[in-house]
Amino acid sequence: MDYEILTTFIGATLVLAIAPGPDNIYVFTQSISNGRRNGLATTAGLISGCLVHTTLLAFGVSAVLKANNRLFVFIKVFGACYLIYLAWQTIRSKMTLPLTKDATSDKNLVRLFRQGFLMNVLNPKVTLFFIAFFPAFLFSDTMSPLLQFYVLGLLFMLVSAITFGSIAMLAGSISDRLAGKVGIGSYVKWFQVVVLLSIAAYLLFSN
Repeated sequence: MDYEILTTFIGATLVLAIAPGPDNIYVFTQSISNGRRNGLATTAGLISGCLVHTTLLAFGVSAVLKANNRLFVFIKVFGACYLIYLAWQTIRSKMTLPLTKDATSDKNLVRLFRQGFLMNVLNPKVTLFFIAFFPAFLFSDTMSPLLQFYVLGLLFMLVSAITFGSIAMLAGSISDRLAGKVGIGSYVKWFQVVVLLSIAAYLLFSN
C-alpha cells in the first residue's frame, strides 16, 4: 500500500472541496437561508450521493454512461430540471425568509437531505469526474481495484464532509448574526434562487 499516493489524494480532494463550486456554494446558501442544522443536512445528502458515484465507478457502470452520449445528456437535463424545480419552489415560498433561530427548527431535515442527495446523484458530471480522478490514485498492487475505489470514495466523502460541514457552520453563524434584520431574508432568498439556476445552467451548458 502506497501511503504517499493516499496522502496526495487527500490533499487534492481538500483543494477541490475548498475551491468554489456548485456544491459548496449550495451548502453556503442553504446555511445562510435556513441555519447551520439545515446546512449540515444538505451536506449529508450531497456527501451520501458520492457513494452512488463510487459504486457506479467501481462496478463499471460509469463506463457505459461515458460511452452513451444520449443517456448522459438525458440524465444531465433531468438533473437541471430538478434544480429549476427547486428554484421555482423557493420563489413560491414566502417572499421574506424569517432568518430567526426559531424558524430553522421548522425545516424538514429529511427533505433537505434528500434534495442534496438527488442534486449530487443527478449530476452525471460527478460520475465522469470520478472516472477521471480516482484511477490516477490507485494505491496498491495487491488490493482489488474494487476495494481501492471504495477506499478512495470514502476518503473523498470524509474530506468533503469536513470541509462542507465547516462551511455550513460558518454560514450558520452568519445567519445567526443576520437574524431579525428586516429585509435581509428577501435578499438571501433570491440569492438562493440565483445559485440554483446557475448550477442548472452550469450542468446544462458546460463541457
